[in-house]
Amino acid sequence: MIKVKRKPFDEILGCIEKYKNILNVGCGGCASVCLGGGQREINILNEEIKIFLNQNGIDKEIAGYTVERACNEKCFLNLEDRVKQGGYDCILTMSCSAGTQLIAEKFPLIPVFPAVNTIAIGIDRDIGLYEERCRACGDCVIGYTGGICPVTRCAKSLFNGPCGGTNKGMCEVNPNIPCAWYEIYNRLKEQNRLEDILKIHPPVEWKNQIQRTIVQYGYEERYMR
Repeated sequence: MIKVKRKPFDEILGCIEKYKNILNVGCGGCASVCLGGGQREINILNEEIKIFLNQNGIDKEIAGYTVERACNEKCFLNLEDRVKQGGYDCILTMSCSAGTQLIAEKFPLIPVFPAVNTIAIGIDRDIGLYEERCRACGDCVIGYTGGICPVTRCAKSLFNGPCGGTNKGMCEVNPNIPCAWYEIYNRLKEQNRLEDILKIHPPVEWKNQIQRTIVQYGYEERYMR
């Protein structure tokens, strides 16, 4: 799941400095689940902004609204009505960058600013604690690395590891972090698949250097004619 984290408060204030009537838009999907940009976080940020405005005698209005999915335009019907009726001259968003870009595309005449940074695709370890596990490189290799992503978890993103710096199972870049390829070796050994680690694979082709369109399996005929 995509993980987001709120930007520094001063940076958010700087974005809205020139505007009077602001709508803060949250996302009920990933941003909400990772406690970074759902309705709860919208309310908290808006309240902090209102307190700042009152303390400094600044005349602005800020409201909040959360869509079911900020990355899906079909969820924008009520948002469109809200924006038209509210007369907002600025939109903050607490969705991931993809959702923010779609909102900006939908309302091209209104400045749209992200109130969060899109951090990673990761897993939940605890409430508010997440670990990055995927870089969305477009060339998934975890099938031959025992379900451990070398692109994300190896400091050097090596496809054919380990490097010469691994030391007693720890990474030379940070001795507090386990060596990904040490863990890959042990995982494959436990699965009786050590022959996979001997296979040489070409370096990753960084397909995410240009904008990608993803067509899911089974939908090729519909979109790729």
